[in-house]
Amino acid sequence: MTEQLHIVGGGMAGSEAAWQAAEAGIDVVLHEMRPEVGTFAHQTGNFAEMVCSNSFRSDDDEQNAVGLLHWEMRAAGGLIMAMADAHALPAGGALAVDREAFAEAVTARLRAHPRIRVETGEIRSLPTEGHWIFATGPLTSTALAEAIRAETGADALAFFDAIAPIVHFDTIDLSKAWFQSRYDKGDTEEERKAYINCPMDKDQYEAFIDAILEAEKTEFHDGETAGYFDGCLPIEVMVERGRETLRHGPMKPVGLTNPHEPNRKPYAVVQLRRDNALGTLYNIVGFQTKMKHGAQTRVFRMIPGLEEARFARLGGIHRNTFINSPTLLDERMRLRSRPNLRFAGQITGVEGYVESAAMGLVAGRLAAAELAGRDLPPPPRVTAMGALIAHITGDAEARTFQPMNVNFGLFPPIDDVRGGRRGRKDRYKAYTDRAKEAFTAWLG
Repeated sequence: MTEQLHIVGGGMAGSEAAWQAAEAGIDVVLHEMRPEVGTFAHQTGNFAEMVCSNSFRSDDDEQNAVGLLHWEMRAAGGLIMAMADAHALPAGGALAVDREAFAEAVTARLRAHPRIRVETGEIRSLPTEGHWIFATGPLTSTALAEAIRAETGADALAFFDAIAPIVHFDTIDLSKAWFQSRYDKGDTEEERKAYINCPMDKDQYEAFIDAILEAEKTEFHDGETAGYFDGCLPIEVMVERGRETLRHGPMKPVGLTNPHEPNRKPYAVVQLRRDNALGTLYNIVGFQTKMKHGAQTRVFRMIPGLEEARFARLGGIHRNTFINSPTLLDERMRLRSRPNLRFAGQITGVEGYVESAAMGLVAGRLAAAELAGRDLPPPPRVTAMGALIAHITGDAEARTFQPMNVNFGLFPPIDDVRGGRRGRKDRYKAYTDRAKEAFTAWLG
């Protein structure tokens, strides 16, 4: 009788790992501490709950590394991508989902699987026996984090992650704001209108920046230092880097025309992206924040169109823990000191929902193969999944290791394989063609 696989954590990585292993014929016990033990960011006990954004980012599988990762996960029968596709929202060239419906669907599929048993409760230590995958994500409980530190002999690295506020649609003033996707991206009118835009002139922008600088912020506890992931910087940190940083980042006005004043170019634009299928909630794009709640309300109501805004959720900040994978994990994502324990998802130092789910997919398949007595290597490093695994388990510099999104910079150079110099579009297409061929062979 094949031994069962234990998976700790029902987020993106744990959910996908459980699905892959169960589909491969392995009995799985999925351990999730919620709702018995909550976290700062989660609001439900559902699996794969999205807490920071509703976006899986670009779905372009020929010119974008994360779009290629989407393709690989779909090709591997991934649950996360199947449910994302089933609950997609218009978002131009990106893949965004109805967060609540998505999480409910993932939860229902996992609970209904005949080979998956769910156990609620906190795992506080590293088991000495059995086969385990730890996919506890950025909000790993204090007790488990301490157990990991005790086993590895090194402190788990940590940075702080900020989440953006969500606004009720019916409180947005559309006499000032307007629907438009940047550069009118999207195949349908609905997709091109997945975003709401709030314009600012120069004086409004300068006053807004002053208000952010003066607002009361969340303070860190004694001994804590803030090392943020660049893809999820609080707006206050961006503003501290220069007054124009927001205007060249999440508030850039390019590719947009205000129909209320078509001949007047906005100095800056705040974008809101649809957050659910009903279109009743919109999140403020790129506005992760560590401002205290009272300050957020005052500052964000300075945005034209949001003067009367009601917030379904204000922004916040939480600790994000991850291990130094280059020193601790082997190429099959196993803890070198305890090969019966695997790690997957954000705790390994990948960043983003898609990347986390992809690492869960690989960990689930590797563990299932091992339990079935088969020797399955990790995906080739020319694939998106393989490039991520190679990065976190050996390519990255351990001393300066930080969370990383998938990107073509992690891939072996294409010229090393096929020769010649190419323009960027041709080069990216060559990367994706090569990856798809290699990934298809790995699946086979």
